[in-house]
Amino acid sequence: MAEGLRERKKRQTRQYISDMATGLFLERGFDAVTIAEIAEASDVSVNTVYNYFPAKEDLFLDRGKALVDRLSRFVRARRAGESAAVAVLRELREEVESVSPQIGLAEGFDRFMKVVNGSAALQARLSSLQREQYDELVATLRRETGAADDDPMPGLMAGQIDWVHQTLMAAIVREMTAGREPAVVSREMLVLLDEMEDLLSEKVLNYAVRAAE
Repeated sequence: MAEGLRERKKRQTRQYISDMATGLFLERGFDAVTIAEIAEASDVSVNTVYNYFPAKEDLFLDRGKALVDRLSRFVRARRAGESAAVAVLRELREEVESVSPQIGLAEGFDRFMKVVNGSAALQARLSSLQREQYDELVATLRRETGAADDDPMPGLMAGQIDWVHQTLMAAIVREMTAGREPAVVSREMLVLLDEMEDLLSEKVLNYAVRAAE
């Protein structure tokens, strides 16, 4: 369905407010910037800001919903004959190989992380999103396999997949905040993914295989 004019304007307004807020956060730090200042910079009211972003943290981590659904999306889109873990590994490799800014492989990512590390509120929100991501993955694996509510396997498998993702992201953050070149970090992260795959058991690598059509 094509996006209507009203929906497009709302999306553009939301993005503009987010961009203005991010600029202020990068310049002065998250805790030093108020919602009133963001509203003034965006030429909207404070209520308008809250209509689009219920909490101040949402202005900086404005892709929270996409982050929560990230691993589940990879699993749902797995190919015929592909397991949940193998699908996630493939998707992560593709992002790393393309030197994707979405996973922090971009100049300026160190500035983003400096803001996060300078705010306890942002760190808490990021941790909360990561927990939600794991919980959503457990629910997705349960649905995809038809596992019973008391079956521990979806949670165990989600833990292994989540470990791969969190370890990769932590390594990217560490290397990029150290001032490394994105292309160089990309090559090193591909090696790391291979090493992590070698550590996964066959049971993990063959869990939730999608049947051939």
